[in-house]
Amino acid sequence: MTVVRELRERLRDLQARIAYKAGGISLQTRLIASYIVIILIPILLLSVYTFNVFYENKIRDIVKTNESILEIEAVNIRSQMETMERTAELVDSDKKVKEFLQSPRELEVSELIDYRTGAYDNLLRLQFNNPNIAHIRLFSGNPNVKEIWPVFHNESRIKGEPWYELVLKNAGQVTWVFEESDRDYIRHMGADNLAAHGKVSLLRVLSPNQASHAGIVQVDMLFEQIFPKTFSSVPDSQSQMLVLDGLGRLHTKKGTPFLEGLDQAELVRELRGRSGEKSGSFEFRSGDKPYLAVFLDLDRLQAKMVNVVSLTEPLTELRGTRNRIILANIALIALLSVTTYFLLSLILKKLHVLQDSMKKVRQGNFHFDVNIHGGGEVGELAHHFRLMLRKINELIADAVNKQAATKEAELHSLKNQIDAHFLYNTLENLKMLAEIEGQYTISDSLTSLGGMMRYNLKWTSDYVRLADELQHIGNYIAIMNVRYDGKLRLELDIPPDYLEQKVPKMSLQPVVENAVKHGMGSSSAEDGGTLVIRVQAEKREGCMILRIRDNGVGMNEEQLQALTRTLPMEDREFYRFRQGAGRPESEGSGIGLRNVNQRVRLYSGPDYGIAVDSREGAYTEVVVKLPFQLLTGGG
Repeated sequence: MTVVRELRERLRDLQARIAYKAGGISLQTRLIASYIVIILIPILLLSVYTFNVFYENKIRDIVKTNESILEIEAVNIRSQMETMERTAELVDSDKKVKEFLQSPRELEVSELIDYRTGAYDNLLRLQFNNPNIAHIRLFSGNPNVKEIWPVFHNESRIKGEPWYELVLKNAGQVTWVFEESDRDYIRHMGADNLAAHGKVSLLRVLSPNQASHAGIVQVDMLFEQIFPKTFSSVPDSQSQMLVLDGLGRLHTKKGTPFLEGLDQAELVRELRGRSGEKSGSFEFRSGDKPYLAVFLDLDRLQAKMVNVVSLTEPLTELRGTRNRIILANIALIALLSVTTYFLLSLILKKLHVLQDSMKKVRQGNFHFDVNIHGGGEVGELAHHFRLMLRKINELIADAVNKQAATKEAELHSLKNQIDAHFLYNTLENLKMLAEIEGQYTISDSLTSLGGMMRYNLKWTSDYVRLADELQHIGNYIAIMNVRYDGKLRLELDIPPDYLEQKVPKMSLQPVVENAVKHGMGSSSAEDGGTLVIRVQAEKREGCMILRIRDNGVGMNEEQLQALTRTLPMEDREFYRFRQGAGRPESEGSGIGLRNVNQRVRLYSGPDYGIAVDSREGAYTEVVVKLPFQLLTGGG
């Protein structure tokens, strides 16, 4: 809280210094500055708005263009996927291929040659008829099937692949797999066999309805064939198309200059965050460069196709246009400001004469005439200034006559102070006499009465500590106990930390006085019982809640509702209500509680005030709600 208070004080000091310096600037300069601000701010706002509109339109055009490019690429991808699916279906429907894969015995050489010229050549012709297909491979777990490169392979060669179990699990369905290299399973079995081109593989189990599958067909197509735009050899320095597979890997043409400044990891994070979106676009930054990404979902491949466009060039052009517009406007404002300066000099010439006249008045010269005549605002101001000079001379003469009256008022004030001191001293003397005579009850009552008088007359502030108000209540109860023969008891349940709570002066004493006045009416206290007034304090939700509860006669429901309704009333409405009820103000008027409620709301706001609850023959409770604020600086 101390740091916050220091910051507020520094802010107020800064505001005061700025206001002081601004007040020292001439009117002519302030008018020109206001003129510039009035014109410059709308121009700057218009420039920013125009830039944003141009920017949004530019982004919208880029998005539309790239959506068209992605859609064309998606059409080509779907066409290539259909080609691969038809190829897999033809393989699955070839009876000679199934017979070869499901051979129940080891084939003779003549039978191998027959299948070689039949099933094998059928698959090769199928591949050659679709030049975009890179490979057609069949993998069989049948030990009777011999490997015939490059089509027929043993299934053991792919059991180590990460997609093998998934293909078996998806029997009867097509599984699409992205691979960064095209590996030959027979001719080369090492790291040197990794080809430079990636591929998309269609994998499908043959004859999945049988007890054991006949084999697995693999139809491969290189990235360059299935994603022609993404892996185009024609470089584009402003954009690059990429494909994000289901494993979060990006595939694109490697070695392009565009990829050098692109943070692909950031792009992957942005795309994964939009996994549920079929298409869309977003802006992101990689280093200090802005980019726009337009993406399209490839459902069947479980991948996303994205075209990343650099926004550096479009933004540079837009900023250049915006800056040229702003500079042109500033130049125009400068020209208008110079013209305005000379025009204001002519207009404010009479005002400067009036300013010099005021300086003479400040130096004590009141006997001169202002040489300004004519109409207009300045002429009228000069006329009123002449009248003011005349009035000042009259007031100077009157001031001498009023000095005697002022002295007399000071003497009267001093006399009142002497009377107050005389009264205090008299009470002290009476208190001492009572103690000497052994009248301690009278002595204590005089002490309480003196404390109450000092508290009432010493009104240096509208706020006091809760401890001071409680002491004043204690003095009041002590005096009233003389009247009621000690049948009043004040109980305080106040945590020590809350004794410094800031409360309006004389805000609790009227509540306690009301409790004594109405609680003792026909209560058990007159029959020998004790009227207990309990004051509690608690902090709740940033507020200080003070509860004053007595065990007096209470109120019935009708009286409580009438009191509750009158508390927030304005004075005129309240007095009309009282007159309509035909009740004198002395009997339960509620004026004391209304005054407390109005003062609390006036000082603290409409969210604060008092509330009353009561039950006839049991209790009355008044709740005072205040802002939690300690005079020692807490809260």
